[in-house]
Amino acid sequence: MPRYLSLIRIEESDALSGGPSPELVQRMEQLMEEMTKAGVLLDTAGLTPTTEGTRVHYEGGRLSVTDGPFTETKEVVGGYSLLQAKDKAEAIEWTKRFLKVHEEHWTVTCEVRELMEG
Repeated sequence: MPRYLSLIRIEESDALSGGPSPELVQRMEQLMEEMTKAGVLLDTAGLTPTTEGTRVHYEGGRLSVTDGPFTETKEVVGGYSLLQAKDKAEAIEWTKRFLKVHEEHWTVTCEVRELMEG
């Protein structure tokens, strides 16, 4: 079965202003348990804030390294989920369910892409 990476993009200010509520955490835990039992969720994790990140950039044969925070960044990758699904449509349906557990004040976008095998 194909595998898909769901990159979870968030408005970093949402996460920094108190983070997820206990109710959101509980709903996420329940969904993750369901996805694991269904054999869909292979791995998932959140990422530390951009203040703790470093960008390594390559351009014109030169490398540059920049420590966070990245002031020009509004929406950031806040985490990921590695899914195994029969097709992209199924991966998208699970991703929709993940998005729906969030409260209305959150702004979250997931980019679902199939992993290239081999």
